[in-house]
Amino acid sequence: MGDILMEDKSVLFLLKDLEKKILRFFLANQDVNMPKPTPTQLQIIWYLIKKGEAGVYQKELESLFSLKRATVSGVLQTMEKNGLIYRVIDENDTRTKKIYLQAKTKKLFLEGQEKLKQIEQQLIQNISKEEMESFKKTLEKMIHNV
Repeated sequence: MGDILMEDKSVLFLLKDLEKKILRFFLANQDVNMPKPTPTQLQIIWYLIKKGEAGVYQKELESLFSLKRATVSGVLQTMEKNGLIYRVIDENDTRTKKIYLQAKTKKLFLEGQEKLKQIEQQLIQNISKEEMESFKKTLEKMIHNV
């Protein structure tokens, strides 16, 4: 019966379902006082961690994640309201603000790296190296197609 249901699901449905399950697994048992970030917020957080202390501009996030200005603006406003990030007026251009992670956000999400490794191991169990390579190539093609 499960196979019949799977045949009716589109690639988009399956990808969204997988994304939601990964996010739920990652956020399970997290600090209840910490806001639960959306997938887009998680991407921004990980990017800010990778950038270090340099901070980023909104335009960089728009370009990197192929999102509209209004979308990124709304996401950042929510993240700032929830205490995940803060923005500082750029000293070189007072019309723009640089975005930085709050220290507590960085600490919590760096601690979550081990959990991400567990999620990945659970996701790829019983999948051969060849199947994984094929799947990655297929995903890359899909990303390129859109």
